[in-house]
Amino acid sequence: MAPESSGTAARVRLVDIRDTPLDVAEVLDAVGDEAAGGETVFVGRVRDHDGGRDVAALDYSAHPTAMSRLREVCEEVAARHDVRAVAAVHRTGALAIGDIAVVVATSAAHRGQAFDASRDLIDTLKAQVPIWKHQRFTDGVEEWVGTP
Repeated sequence: MAPESSGTAARVRLVDIRDTPLDVAEVLDAVGDEAAGGETVFVGRVRDHDGGRDVAALDYSAHPTAMSRLREVCEEVAARHDVRAVAAVHRTGALAIGDIAVVVATSAAHRGQAFDASRDLIDTLKAQVPIWKHQRFTDGVEEWVGTP
């Protein structure tokens, strides 16, 4: 059973969209809680391939509403799961292969709760926050991902 929504905002500890490199330790520190027996973190990196093609680089762009929508997603996930804290940070701008694009983390009394909440957080973020990926492939082809 998920906790009541009255404490949801307090459990959202870090939400940001940045054009500077992301720090995994900062996100993990944000969800630290003495009542948490489990903390999970997901790190999304730029990979060198997609759909069978080699990726050269990519850019992330965020709609002006992306920050408020990211906060809403964090609050929704905190309301759906019995967590102590949630945090999510996404990068924008030009990223190279291996760069960190997104970091999400949750903490909960037990590991299963933290794992479930983190999966929900990254999946919901990817589906609902208007951040778009512009991929450039080594063969010269470009594509936008996540645009309406």
